[in-house]
Amino acid sequence: MTEKGTAAGTTALRLLWPQWQGAGPEVVAALAPELPGPLGQTGYSLGTGILDLLVPAAENQHTAVVPVAGYAQRLPADRGIYARDAVLAQLRAALSILEDHDPQRITTLGGECSVSVAPFSHLAARYGDDLAVVWLDAHPDCTLPESNYNGYHAMAVSHLTGHGDPEVLEALPAVIDPSRIALAGLHGWADDEIPNVAAWGLRTFTPSDLNEGPENLLAWLESTGCSRVAIHLDVDVIDSNDIVFGLGMEPGGLTRDAVVRIIGALHETADVVAVTIAEYVPRQAIALQELLGKIKFPAQQNA
Repeated sequence: MTEKGTAAGTTALRLLWPQWQGAGPEVVAALAPELPGPLGQTGYSLGTGILDLLVPAAENQHTAVVPVAGYAQRLPADRGIYARDAVLAQLRAALSILEDHDPQRITTLGGECSVSVAPFSHLAARYGDDLAVVWLDAHPDCTLPESNYNGYHAMAVSHLTGHGDPEVLEALPAVIDPSRIALAGLHGWADDEIPNVAAWGLRTFTPSDLNEGPENLLAWLESTGCSRVAIHLDVDVIDSNDIVFGLGMEPGGLTRDAVVRIIGALHETADVVAVTIAEYVPRQAIALQELLGKIKFPAQQNA
């Protein structure tokens, strides 16, 4: 772990978490065929580095970095989760950082979607029933280890609501009642996720519900009685016909203006105690990284 500032009495924490193991390699290869395997899989790490530059620390924020293992071929799937050992080790490292700092507010820059699990669970332990979650995402992230897809990033909401791998759930300081989680901007899902969304009682909002304004979402938040909210922003919630930020291309999503309006409205009506930016895969930067890696520069000529 690297960090700036001291752990004791941290009010606001900026957590850099370049986790890439949550996305299964076959999905990365299918959704980003133009990227070479290792660079495509670890592209979330480069994305986190770019987010670090784009979202600098505020004066009152401490910054900590969750240590993430480098690329390895043929990571095994265990008990329905790809790279389960790495995922668990990195989850525990993040929770240790959070326990040491005990922040009241958290900005998380990732990394795939599962980077919200530890910080939101930490805040759920702190704020209890007064915390609601707005999950801005094209997908519900409600698969389970026994589902068809073994990527842990698609199980993020499942584990936050207390469903999934027993060791992951045992590590979490708290889970969140599904009635206090809204899936906002939902427009892409796997068939085996739909029954979970319904059975667990998660509230869903489509892009058409929100592109004209956030009023329906704000009414839901008021109905929860919560004064605090944690926001997860998976950049693939934004309409890929407009611009592609994430790993997958999901047309028909939220507009960029709608995302700004939603988050602004949540700040006006509640105490926003967490924001996560996740699933940013800088395709052009990754392709440039590959190209530059094949070029010999003058300083290297005598090497």
